[in-house]
Amino acid sequence: MNKTLGIILAAALICSVAFAGSKAKDLSGDLVIFHAGSLSVPLKEIADAFMKEHPGVKVIREAAGSRNCARKISDLNRPCDVMASADYTVIDALLIPDHASWNIKFAANEMAIVYHDESRLAEKINNDNWTEILSNDAVRFGRSDPNADPCGYRAVLTMKLAENYYKKPGLADKMLAKDNKYIRPKETDLLALLESNTIDYIFLYRSVAEQHGLKFILLPDEVNLKRESLTPLYETVSVDISGKAPGEKITKKGAPMIYGVTIPTNSPNPKVALAFLEFMLDKDKGMKIMEKNGQPSVVPSFTTTFKKLPRSLKKFASSH
Repeated sequence: MNKTLGIILAAALICSVAFAGSKAKDLSGDLVIFHAGSLSVPLKEIADAFMKEHPGVKVIREAAGSRNCARKISDLNRPCDVMASADYTVIDALLIPDHASWNIKFAANEMAIVYHDESRLAEKINNDNWTEILSNDAVRFGRSDPNADPCGYRAVLTMKLAENYYKKPGLADKMLAKDNKYIRPKETDLLALLESNTIDYIFLYRSVAEQHGLKFILLPDEVNLKRESLTPLYETVSVDISGKAPGEKITKKGAPMIYGVTIPTNSPNPKVALAFLEFMLDKDKGMKIMEKNGQPSVVPSFTTTFKKLPRSLKKFASSH
């Protein structure tokens, strides 16, 4: 290599490093994320990695049931930079068009029955008899609130699908009438009840069970809300949940579990929010962390809001 070329390459390298450094320094301030409880573990890892790249940014995460997250924005007007929901339709139903313009689907999940070694009848439960075990009067199970959390209404839908799949008329009503004092605002609130042996089983996402090293029963695809190809079957059951206005009810049909994310229109730090989503949705960065934590990527996926997406995010979605 001649001396002149070496000097040029060295200068280019210095410039590129300086540019990268200045780009990182350009991002600063707080980034407030409202997110589903089931995203707590992967989003902490993603946030830590993002802050390492952008030391001027402080990510503030607040976990709650996805519908409660949306209501903090729509009803309480709380400032939020990124809203990540366990059900993308929460964003469609409660935030678009008044509080957000677009929605990107990014991850999947499935329902499981979660327990530990000290759960009553843990030595007997299996894929075939879990409905009998949970219906047993000696056993206590928990689930989250359908009006606050997608995991809550998905638990109800799972019960109804199980009634049809196992051909057990009345099963869903029997289970829905049982152990209602153990209903909590979000699914991760139930983990403490399990650890203290207050309850024995939880209707919970498989990813959360894996992240916390808990045992779980895998459910048939006809029941677990996992397969997009089974959408017509899932849609045969439904549950009524609260709507936008007080006293309003909306009917939620069964559907595959797909997570969604948006930047609310009231974002105080939209520049950093956009950079965070570019990082989070990148297959070699955020989505790699998401998949490591048991939540398969669905990026890119179709969105009806494609035309309203920021240009830098369009590569993470599809218009058809």
